[in-house]
Order: sequence, then structure tokens, then C-alpha cells
Amino acid sequence: MTSIAQPEDAPATESSPEETVGLGPWTGPWPEGEHWDPELLKEGDRRNVVDEFRYWKHDAIVAALDERRHEFHVAIENWQHDLNIGSVVRTANAFLAKEVHIIGRRRWNRRGAMVTDKYQHVHHHPSVEEFVSWAAEEGLAVIGIDNFPDSVPLETYDLPSRCVLVFGQEGPGLTPEVHAAAEATLSIAQFGSTRSINASAAAAIAMHAWIRRHEFGQSVQPQ
Repeated sequence: MTSIAQPEDAPATESSPEETVGLGPWTGPWPEGEHWDPELLKEGDRRNVVDEFRYWKHDAIVAALDERRHEFHVAIENWQHDLNIGSVVRTANAFLAKEVHIIGRRRWNRRGAMVTDKYQHVHHHPSVEEFVSWAAEEGLAVIGIDNFPDSVPLETYDLPSRCVLVFGQEGPGLTPEVHAAAEATLSIAQFGSTRSINASAAAAIAMHAWIRRHEFGQSVQPQ
């Protein structure tokens, strides 16, 4: 497993001059503490961060998040440069996943991440075999999310606390290798005419299911 400090695609900007998000220069005496960023205090903080972290240094924000991260990981296969990956990373940051793992191609489209990858640990695994070996070493259950004949409903499955939720690419879905290696493959209940939802939407639903189970203690009723 290798860390990805700077994904190769051109980054999206956190804000543009036309946007009014964030706060302007700090007024009054400056606060004391190593986590404050003097430049942001002087110029204003227009980053896409919650108010708690306004004017904080980037490294200080990451350090604070590292103390709170949840036990679940997220992985997504990247064999065809899937545009959903950036959105998955953004959602993983919102739900404070431990780490995000890219399986396959190292290069991924980060525009949908909206710079949240700066605050989220992202790692690369060149093959499914390497990824599965890493998960076993970490003691993480590999949980696939896809519609297969043997899939179990996500809505009735008791997600383990320590797990890695794996998503396939738009169209082909999970590869047979991941399907075979998964402790379980879960499907998401759908009621309309389409046969599937896109990977970023599926990832958001699955991550929130973990949050409901382990942050709010909402147990499921197995069928």
C-alpha cells in the first residue's frame, strides 16, 4: 500500500473570488495557539471547512480529524478512470472514514472531491490481491456493495465496526476478484425502473448505514 499525497489530476479550487463562503480577516486581537494560521487570520478563510476549523492550519485540521476518525474504510476500484471517485472521497470525508483506498490505476479524477482529499487519507493498491492482503493484515472485513444474485440486503445486514466498504466502477460494478474475496456483498434496495444507482450514491448510502449502526446504535432486523 502506498500513500497518495497529491493525486495527479488538476485540483478543484476550494472557493472562487465570486463566492462568499467562509469569513473575512479576523477582527480584534488575534487568538493564541499553534493551530491558528497567521495568513488566514490576516486575509480571511474562504475554504470549504466547518466553522470549528475556520482559520486553522491545514495540518492542525488533519491532526484533529485523525483523533476522531471512524473505524470503517472505503475502497473503490479504478480500472477505467471512474469519475465517481472524487465524489466518493468527498463523502468519505463528510462521514470521517478512516481511510480511502484506490484499487487499480493510481491516477484518479479528483475534481468531484472538491479539495476534501487534502483532509482525507487516500492510499493506492495496484491490485485486488494486494488490497485484500492489506485488509487481512489490518483485521478488516471486506464488504462489497453491488447487486449480485448472492447479495444480502444492506438494510438487514449488521455491518461490522471494523470493515472496508468496497465499490466497483460505474457500469461493470465490482470485479469478480473483489466479489470472491468479500466476506459479504450487500445490495441496496431500489424500487424504481433503473437496475442500479451510481457508485457515488451507493457509497453515500452505505457509509451512512455504518454511521447509523455504530454512531447512533440503530440496530437492523435481519430477515
